[in-house]
Amino acid sequence: MKSAKDYMNSPRTIKRDSSLADVLKKIIDEKKSRLLVTENNKITGLVSEKDLGVFLFMDTSERKLDEIPLSEIMKTMITIDEKTGLDKCAELMMRNSIGSLIVTANDEVVGILTKTDLVRYFTKTHPGEKIVGEYMSPYYAWQYSDAPLYKVVLKMIDDGISRVILRNHDELPVGIVTFRDLFELALKQGNYDDVLDNTDPVISIIFPRKGFISESGFGGSVKVSDVMSKSVVSVDYDEDLAKAGRLLLEKNINGAGVLSSHDSIIGIISKTDIVKAVAFLK
Repeated sequence: MKSAKDYMNSPRTIKRDSSLADVLKKIIDEKKSRLLVTENNKITGLVSEKDLGVFLFMDTSERKLDEIPLSEIMKTMITIDEKTGLDKCAELMMRNSIGSLIVTANDEVVGILTKTDLVRYFTKTHPGEKIVGEYMSPYYAWQYSDAPLYKVVLKMIDDGISRVILRNHDELPVGIVTFRDLFELALKQGNYDDVLDNTDPVISIIFPRKGFISESGFGGSVKVSDVMSKSVVSVDYDEDLAKAGRLLLEKNINGAGVLSSHDSIIGIISKTDIVKAVAFLK
């Protein structure tokens, strides 16, 4: 069994005294789903794209994003020694419902191990051993594509998820919406609305973001079909799990729909599900 050292990556960091505007800009510019937080050159926590999305659309303050400190949403981290086996790493992720572990050597942080890294390991070393149907999640969050945007955003927040599958009324998948889609929409909406300071479009996200969960705001007037990504990546129930993992990596996505023989979605296969498979490897 390979160890954390074999698959870890160098962490992307941001200083603890940064604002949420700094965090959002870095996540969008670098296309990263999480950043490690540093204080006095020591890594002290992390912030994820999902943490950021939930906070942005639930915070009821009137503060601009450059007035909200990163410390309000950063999370504590779980560390592992670089020699820890990848199966043990997967167990820790599943047990704690997290997507990354901080890797240390001699009590110094040397890297980060994520779900993506474990998927990469599984696809390289265990092709043809498992099928998607063994590990898929039969439950997935969905809404009809003509639903108002605020209902979809509230579902994402209530369920603690970062994506929702969209169906037409023939129950066929027609799209998907993610927190990243909402970030990009908020930036555009901030440019359209009257704002006090629009010199930085990231900061101006503060003005429209409440409208996402407002029935009377644009969250009620905009249909989710107007902002969704129209391609839903999917795999068959009996597809090789390693092949499905490669597809997630190639498309740079966290999950794909699982199709029945009638082309209807019967579940989701996600990076988390593949991490579960790694946890059971012996």
